[in-house]
Amino acid sequence: MIVNGRMPAFQLMRVFGQSCLLLLFAVLYFLPSPALSQPPSEEIRPYQVPTDMSGVYFYLITVDVGDMIWDNFGHTALRVYDQNSDTDTVFNWGVFDVSGGIVPFSWNFFKGIMNYRLATSTPSQEFGMYRDQRRSVWQDKLNLTNPQKEILYRRLMWNLEPENVEYAYQYFFDNCTTKVRDYLDEALLGKVRREYTGVTEKTFREQVQSHYESVPLIAFSLDVLMNSNIDRAVTEWEDMYLPLQLRDRLLNVKSDVTQNGEQLMLLNDHQVIMEFPAPFIKTNGYVVSSLLLWAAVILLILSLKRVPRSYFAGYSRVSLRAPGISFRVLGMLGLLTAVFSGVYGAVMLGSWFVSDHIDTHHNFNLLLFWPTDLLGIPIALRWLFFCKPWQMTHNSAPFIHYYLFMHIAGMAIYTAIGLFGLTDQSIYDIAIYVLPGFFLYTLLIWFLGFEPVKPKDVLLL
Repeated sequence: MIVNGRMPAFQLMRVFGQSCLLLLFAVLYFLPSPALSQPPSEEIRPYQVPTDMSGVYFYLITVDVGDMIWDNFGHTALRVYDQNSDTDTVFNWGVFDVSGGIVPFSWNFFKGIMNYRLATSTPSQEFGMYRDQRRSVWQDKLNLTNPQKEILYRRLMWNLEPENVEYAYQYFFDNCTTKVRDYLDEALLGKVRREYTGVTEKTFREQVQSHYESVPLIAFSLDVLMNSNIDRAVTEWEDMYLPLQLRDRLLNVKSDVTQNGEQLMLLNDHQVIMEFPAPFIKTNGYVVSSLLLWAAVILLILSLKRVPRSYFAGYSRVSLRAPGISFRVLGMLGLLTAVFSGVYGAVMLGSWFVSDHIDTHHNFNLLLFWPTDLLGIPIALRWLFFCKPWQMTHNSAPFIHYYLFMHIAGMAIYTAIGLFGLTDQSIYDIAIYVLPGFFLYTLLIWFLGFEPVKPKDVLLL
């Protein structure tokens, strides 16, 4: 099956199981690709062009964001109409193949193997797909001189060669939109790059977050999984990896074409091919996680009761009222935190060793989210179904205590480093919304979720 979209990542799911799988390829490999701003290279000169380039028209196709994981940043394509041969073709660089299965595809993405390719279709086929997806589409005519058309046309013919049709996708720096940007800049001999040399006020992280407002689980997850590499300001040139931003910037570029003695703009003859409402912005993932953590923690704190110290109580002098309810709350939240923390930790740590996704390496959030937290799943299930503490043997007790102590220490170090600005990674949202509730919950399970095994049970273990 061939899929068209912005990203296979970094989306975004209706069920939790799909989300965990899609997270493996939601975070993409971000390495810059060289800009094509020099005169056309020899590699495209041999390709033939139509005799009358005045009858060849180029159009920029801009597609609004969708509500799937791979289209939350929108899409860009080029339309070429040759009046001489009466052919009308859309060039689309946002195609990837999942015919081998979603699991092998996801594993390859996790390792950094992301092969997208160029595909062509008729305008009716292309627009029909976006109509089914309920995504707005804009079309703008490109005012190019005949020599500029020749350069762009030859580049497209070169790209259609079997050995050139596939490329290594890089989310910010080599995608369906940057292909169009770079090819136009090549045809214009670097004019677009020279026009935009400044730096924006946005970071890559802020752009990722804003584009995933309709899928808060992925927005939250990507913020956790991506490191300080995406916390630098985006340049104006880089900013044009976004389809809508590319269109906005090209609207301000002047063409080399004149009409009635007046210089035209690069884009004109603006058309709205179809228009649909933008995806609905849902509740912020950090707000949801914070409310969930605090609601459970407050309920557990209100359920605390003092118990007399005894041999079996050991170190603990508190317990929970209404254990049938309280331990189910403890277990449900424990199951969620163990799965999310464990999966996040496994992705961050695993990618450090086996993946080319450098934007998940050396992630500061590994201080909070550990792969080994997946071991907490059976413990949480015991709280959930048996409504009583996990019994510790003489051998398991030191491990459990040291493990939870190290988790608390990691949170304290995370806080200190954040407060003193010792990391370049943006951790504000995690520190404000997640860390306090996570910290208190860890303390609660340490003092309430475990008890020493009774002597009569020791022989059974």
